[in-house]
Amino acid sequence: MQRWRGLEAVPTGWGRSVVTVGVFDGVHRGHQQLIGRAVERARERGLLTVLVTFDPHPAELIRPGSHPARLTSLRRRADLVAGLGVDAFCVLPFTTELARTEPAEFAHEVLVERLHAADVVVGCNFTFGRSAAGDVALLAQLGQRFGFGVEGLELITDDGITFSSTYIRACIDAGDVEAATAALGRPHRIEGVVVHGDRRGRELGFPTANLSTPPYAALPADGVYAGRFAITTVDGGSSLLPAAISVGTNPTFSGRVRTVEAYVLDVDEDYYGFEVALDFEHRLRGQERFDGVEALVAQMRRDVERTRELLGG
Repeated sequence: MQRWRGLEAVPTGWGRSVVTVGVFDGVHRGHQQLIGRAVERARERGLLTVLVTFDPHPAELIRPGSHPARLTSLRRRADLVAGLGVDAFCVLPFTTELARTEPAEFAHEVLVERLHAADVVVGCNFTFGRSAAGDVALLAQLGQRFGFGVEGLELITDDGITFSSTYIRACIDAGDVEAATAALGRPHRIEGVVVHGDRRGRELGFPTANLSTPPYAALPADGVYAGRFAITTVDGGSSLLPAAISVGTNPTFSGRVRTVEAYVLDVDEDYYGFEVALDFEHRLRGQERFDGVEALVAQMRRDVERTRELLGG
């Protein structure tokens, strides 16, 4: 899959394509349906599929300081959509100039002049252009004017719940990682670099990998989780290892800084400096303050055994 940042990166001579546009944070089941339809339509017409996304999140520019928690990094987003059959991943820097672009200008300059759209597939709630003035109906009118087809897909629902990035962020913020998994179609993942901590876990018999996470990462509610520790191996492959994961401030030791750390079952490695990821599969309990170290260690043993039961590690 080709990866472009900015319209100037689109190769000269790029042919007609089927385009889908959105933030696509999370690449959840609703996004997967949308992308799948774009890929299907492109294959029917013998064309390539282009996915257009934005960075930073438009909300950050429009309402500074309101950046939603990020479900997926751009790299992770690109990897996920590549697996869905997309041919090109185009990131448009969301600038003041882009935010002020009128809907007709966006359709002409981005979809027609640069990407040569034959068809555009979007969600039925899609908006675009200055002050989000454009919707699917206007896009269809512009398509008739500029020569591309438009398909607006209904959003996926399950038991009355509409799958959306906002819904998934709410699930994660509440610690309901099982509900997030159901909407994402896979466990929620946090990426980061392993950094030095206070080494207290090793002293307690449970050495942990402490993650430095990127800004705006969607961290689950404070507590303990069963999940997987993902790391790239020396041969370029990847390994998923069962892990008990703690998110919180370590109140037993009067901690104040929120940390993310993982105890990888049956592995004694420090992983310092490695880029790794954590997949959150089950919530074991909320954050607790214990009366002493012995009570904490006893609970940690129970957490590890419960993790082993749930993950089969």
